[in-house]
Amino acid sequence: MRRILKLLTSRLMIFVPLVILQLAVLFSIVYHASIVYSIMPIIQVTAIVMIIYIVNRQEDPSYKIAWCCVVLGAPVIGVPLYLLAGNRKVPRKIRYGTIRVDKEMSSLLNPDESQLNEEGKNIFRYGITNGFPAYKNTSCQYYSSGEEWFKDYLEELKKAKHFILMEFFIIVEGTCLDQLLEVLGAKIKEGVDVKLIYDDFGCVTLSKATKKKMRNMGIDMYCFNRLRPAFIIQMNNRDHRKLTVIDNSVAFTGGVNISDEYVNLIKRFGYWKDSAIKISGEAVWSFTVMFLGMYSYVKNGDVNYEKYRLPCEETESEGYFQPYSDSPTDNELVALAMHMNMVNRARKYVYMDTPYLILNEPIKQALILAAKGGVDVRILTPHIPDKVIVFQITRGNYYQLVKSGVKIYEYTPGFNHAKNFVADDMMAIVGSANMDYRSYFLHFENGVLLYDNKEVLKIRDNFLESLEKSHEVTLEELENISLPVRLLRAVLNLFIPLV
Repeated sequence: MRRILKLLTSRLMIFVPLVILQLAVLFSIVYHASIVYSIMPIIQVTAIVMIIYIVNRQEDPSYKIAWCCVVLGAPVIGVPLYLLAGNRKVPRKIRYGTIRVDKEMSSLLNPDESQLNEEGKNIFRYGITNGFPAYKNTSCQYYSSGEEWFKDYLEELKKAKHFILMEFFIIVEGTCLDQLLEVLGAKIKEGVDVKLIYDDFGCVTLSKATKKKMRNMGIDMYCFNRLRPAFIIQMNNRDHRKLTVIDNSVAFTGGVNISDEYVNLIKRFGYWKDSAIKISGEAVWSFTVMFLGMYSYVKNGDVNYEKYRLPCEETESEGYFQPYSDSPTDNELVALAMHMNMVNRARKYVYMDTPYLILNEPIKQALILAAKGGVDVRILTPHIPDKVIVFQITRGNYYQLVKSGVKIYEYTPGFNHAKNFVADDMMAIVGSANMDYRSYFLHFENGVLLYDNKEVLKIRDNFLESLEKSHEVTLEELENISLPVRLLRAVLNLFIPLV
């Protein structure tokens, strides 16, 4: 109830009505102009020209189909809406700011595949080609729940001697944040430099008083992409990354945010299943650069990267690690490609955790081809949803996959928020990206690819243990779904690329 009251009194409850009002005024002006000045033929011709333009763009086919339906079906609304939001190009400020940062980062990371064997080169080559090194002198620890992660997370923060760099999509007031601030406050008093980047949409319920308290403590805080009550495509681009770096020696990433529900102190959608990973050793430098790149953008100033390049502690090395990040400001769909690379390279099995299953055609076909080729393809989604409409779209993707041999399970104890891939007992991905359009096309994301490390088996075992508490979705039950529900899912699935 307290969370609902906060949401109802938050800035979001001001912004959303204002955006809707702006859209209503715009459509009203266009509609009345089309009647009074008889410009409907012009709008129709414009719609046809726009369709030709959309079809010939280098975009995801589902995205193009959805816009064609809107523009042709309701040109009075569709034409101005596409002009406002249809060109999914990231706004100039974010685009050029982050591209500048990417160039800075590329000079600090030097991918080298000479240390890899032939199989390793094949697995890591895509990332290396795009500027993400693969590291050897690194170790890791996988966490199969938020509560397991948070306990160790606080202990590692207490060991910080120089700096703590944090980046989160969601921060919510509660016990989790209180405990974190207690640790950070103590470290700041010891002279540790603490920096935090938070997404304004994800932290919309975080009060001004709490932000002021955090700044007064000495936390160097920056907000990514501040919400504005205007209908602009920029509001779609969010910082969905979750990462923490401590002294360039230890880094954390995964699906977890700073909120009580992530560590199951409160229950909103049953048991919250999540995951995280701790990286120690040389690979942490990529996470340090990753954070400082975003920090340089939100601060709008230069950063001395070398200042943070502290020598990392020696660690028991096993396998290889490739941290990576994804940005909507370039033409490279890194998170999507990393997921597809895992599916395409699997020979025995590939298991996936995802809260949302909203697939574009390339990855859907990759999953189908893998299953038909004899690979054991399994996907674990939630049984208790956090967003009802999105859940219907997720379920709308089941039929074609299950019919083709993909096994889909719903986690019955609650909500599965983990974002893991694991294949063939040899490789795995733990990161922030969901299997949906927003993560693949609109959000800033990050993750790490593991190869030939024992924690891969831990990720596999955690997945299989979760299946024991889950319901396998059968083809029979999918074929018995009522016609109205099928129609609803079909319509929703058509327009989800526009969200």
